[in-house]
Amino acid sequence: MRLQCEVEVINRMLPTFGMRNRGKGTRAMLSVGRQDEKGSGQRGAIYLMICTLKDKAGSRYKLQENIENLFSKFVNEGKATIRLREPAVDICLSKADVCNLRNFISAVGLAHRGKDASPVPLSRLVLAKTSEIEKPRTKLIITCKKDYPLTKNFPYSLEHLQVSFCKLARVDMRMLCLKKLQKLDLSNNHIKKLPKTIGDLVCLQELILQNNFLEAFEVELCNSTLRNSLNALDLSENKLKALPVQFCNLRELVSLKIDSNELIRLPFNIGKLSKLRFLSATKNKLPYLPNRFRTLVLEKLDLFGNPLVAATPMAPDIQLKVPLSILETSSRAAIRYRIPYGPQLIPKHLCQDLSVAKTCDCGGPCLNSFIQAIVSFNLHQVSQSVVLVDSMGGTEAPMVCYFCSLTCYSLFLDKYLQSTRM
Repeated sequence: MRLQCEVEVINRMLPTFGMRNRGKGTRAMLSVGRQDEKGSGQRGAIYLMICTLKDKAGSRYKLQENIENLFSKFVNEGKATIRLREPAVDICLSKADVCNLRNFISAVGLAHRGKDASPVPLSRLVLAKTSEIEKPRTKLIITCKKDYPLTKNFPYSLEHLQVSFCKLARVDMRMLCLKKLQKLDLSNNHIKKLPKTIGDLVCLQELILQNNFLEAFEVELCNSTLRNSLNALDLSENKLKALPVQFCNLRELVSLKIDSNELIRLPFNIGKLSKLRFLSATKNKLPYLPNRFRTLVLEKLDLFGNPLVAATPMAPDIQLKVPLSILETSSRAAIRYRIPYGPQLIPKHLCQDLSVAKTCDCGGPCLNSFIQAIVSFNLHQVSQSVVLVDSMGGTEAPMVCYFCSLTCYSLFLDKYLQSTRM
C-alpha cells in the first residue's frame, strides 16, 4: 500500500526542550509493508516507510500495536494525522488524493492490529523512485524548437505551459490532456486554426495566441467550458477579420487583446462582456464602434491606429419601411416581451435573426427595418483611462446607432442639436 502526498513529522517532545518544529510539509512517498527479519524465515512486523528527496533511504516507523490515534476528520480535504506511541511523533499528511488517503488510513488501522490490508499479504518495503517523490512540476517554458519534447509527454501536473518560437503549425493534442492547465501561452508560432477541444481545458484562465496565423476564432470555443473559466485572452498580431457573435458568451473575460489584426468590426453585442476591464484593439480596420459598446465599464481602453470614420448624425442610412411588415412587428414583440422561441417552434433562420437583433436608442429592438446613423461618442464614458485614438489627441470615436422609428430618430436629433448649440 503506497501513498503520494506531503508529509510533516512532528516530534511531540520538542516543546519540552523549548524547540519548535519546522512547520512545513515535504513531498513524500509513504509505504505500508513488512520488513523481513534477517536470519529468520518468519514474516517481519508491519512498518510505515516515508521516503523524501532528502531521505531516499526512507524513515521507518513500526505500526503494529504502536498507533496511539488516527485523526481522519479532514480526510475529505486530503488531510490526516497518524499519532505514534514510540517514537512520540505525529505524522501529518496533506495534499493527498482523497480516495487513496482513505484506503491508506484503513490499511494503517489494520496494520496497527497486526492484520494485512487485503487478502493478499503485504509485500516487502521497497524504496521509492526519485520521480515518485519529486515535487510535481507546475510550470514549463519552452522557447526553442530543439527543446520541444517529441517522444515524452508533458507533465500532467502542469498549470502554466509556454511554447513559443517553436514554429508550431497546430496545437499539440498532448497539451489538451493537461486538465490542471491554467495558463497556455502559444505565442510566436505558425498556428492557423484552433482545435475545438481547447474548450475541454476546464481550468484554463489565460490563453495567449499572440503572433500566429489565426484567421478565425471558432464558435465552438465560445460555447465551451471556457465561458466559465477564461478571464484573459490575447489574439493580437493574427489575421482575424471578425469575431463571431457568440464570442460574447465568454462572459468571464477581464482582459482582451486583439491588436494588429484585420478586424472590420467588433461583435455587436460586446456589451455582454460585463466583467471586461482591459480592452486593446489597436491597428485594425475598425470604421466605428457597435451600439452596445457604450454599456461597457472599462479601466483601460486603446483603439489607436484604426481608420475611424467621421460622425454623420445628420446623414442617416434609412432602411425603415413604413408600415412595418408582419415579420418585423412580430419579431420586435417577441423580443420586447421575452417570448420564448427556438428551432423547435420557428424556422432556424428566424432564430438567428432574433439573436442578432439591433437595439434602438430608446432601448427597443429592431431587425431589418431601422434608421442607422454614425454619432460621436466620448470614450471616457466607458473607460477611466483612454489611449488617444488619433495623433491629434482626441478621445472621441464614431459609434453606430440604430433607431426603430422616425420618432426615435427625431428625438435623438433634437438632443444632438441642443448639445451642439451649448
